[in-house]
Amino acid sequence: MRERLESLARVVELSVAAHDLPASTSRLSDASLIAGLRDLAALANDVARLQSVLAGVAAHRSRREDGHSGLAATQGHATPAALVQAITGGTRAEAQRQVRVGQALLDDDSGCGAPGRSAGIDDPAAGDHPTMVPESDHESTSGSSLRTPWHDPLRRALLEGRITTAQHDAIRRGLGAPTTDGADALAAEGAWSVAAEMLVDEAAGTTVEDLAARARTMRDMLDPAGAEERFARRYDARSWRTWIDENGQHHARVVFDDEAALWVRSLLASAVRPRRGGPRFVTEEEQTPSAALRDDPRTNEQIEYDLIIDVLRAGSLAQASDVFGARQPGVRMVVVKDLVGPRDPFGRLLAVGHAEDGGQSLPGTVIDRALCMHGSTEVTVDGRGNPLDVGREQRLFTPKQRLALAVRDGGCVWHGCRQPASYCEAHHIDHYVADGGRTDIDRGVLLCRFHHMLLHNRGWRIERFGSGPLMLRAPGDPRGGGTVLTSKATWRWAWDPPPLDRKGWRAA
Repeated sequence: MRERLESLARVVELSVAAHDLPASTSRLSDASLIAGLRDLAALANDVARLQSVLAGVAAHRSRREDGHSGLAATQGHATPAALVQAITGGTRAEAQRQVRVGQALLDDDSGCGAPGRSAGIDDPAAGDHPTMVPESDHESTSGSSLRTPWHDPLRRALLEGRITTAQHDAIRRGLGAPTTDGADALAAEGAWSVAAEMLVDEAAGTTVEDLAARARTMRDMLDPAGAEERFARRYDARSWRTWIDENGQHHARVVFDDEAALWVRSLLASAVRPRRGGPRFVTEEEQTPSAALRDDPRTNEQIEYDLIIDVLRAGSLAQASDVFGARQPGVRMVVVKDLVGPRDPFGRLLAVGHAEDGGQSLPGTVIDRALCMHGSTEVTVDGRGNPLDVGREQRLFTPKQRLALAVRDGGCVWHGCRQPASYCEAHHIDHYVADGGRTDIDRGVLLCRFHHMLLHNRGWRIERFGSGPLMLRAPGDPRGGGTVLTSKATWRWAWDPPPLDRKGWRAA
């Protein structure tokens, strides 16, 4: 923290009175501006980490068994989170996160641990700090030969500054506690630990929201039976409530189950996709309604509302094209074929699929029903996720090729972009005319409209040598540099497994 502060102090434009900052910082060069933002972000992460440690200590000194003599109670607060919130002036959710992360960082060596195994993180009433787990009941009583808990990779990554407190919390809460279901507890904890390491490796180029989603998906892959139960709980929580406020305005509150939420998002995306950066390359039949939609005076929210009402009115009597136009909504899911087969005693498929847009995990019962109703399309990939080529017979990628690109890329591959596959365009890595580019899967990549246009208009390039990784090169970057572009698909582990020293991942 001291080094970062000293680096900022050397920037002359920042060494001014507070009221002069806006005018002074406007004179910063682009390089100094970016460097300052990075230093401040790193400093903020350092402060957040230290704040979480102190919040964890405060929580330990405010244990329930301490009653009114606990630290929080002596300061007039019912919980340690309330104490932290009062001191920081932040939100209740942020204070709770600081306490959770702080407790997770404290181990027995700090004098703040508690005997026995820590409770599952999904239990809101449970304590959440990691404890050293005894190898056996005998060793538990003797206090010798303790093994490292499964979430130790998260603790080390946070203390070393490789992930932020928000990323730590997202991964820990998303993965939950290891589930054995009769299996070997050590093997289960080992699989969860490997999953934690993989998510730490991905954290640098992933938003906190996406990281949490990936952690939940990884938990579902490790625990397909639990995925079915969690899906059922969210399904049971579905609800629809309407009310009228004091001004006579009608309101509604909807709690969706997973599958219905995916369907509604697809339905709404089909209505406003041209406004939200959908692909420019569409058929002539699609061009007219797309142009009309862009000129429509309604807001996106009004268009979505009108569509929902139209769907409710039309019901089952209307043709789908009458309501949705050229692009009908739907939820396409990706399933790794080799993992489909085993069933539980109730006959439920023990497998996890993924929504093509966003990668949200779906349990075996949903896969079963989709296969029964709609069938499937098989995509065979090589060891790097690339389907077979189809040559240069046509200029544009075929629908089946775009499907294969969606399976491989999972959305726009540009670093940090979150646009799903249905909003993307297929880009030829080798220019079709100038470089004799082939319309082949291994020479194509999915990009959203913005990044596709940025690449063509500002001199960026995506290169690939043989079957090596996709490399993004900024304008003027020397050959040999660049950023590796990775698939956004949550199912990419099927062809992109962890390093050889983690060979137990798939078996787990």
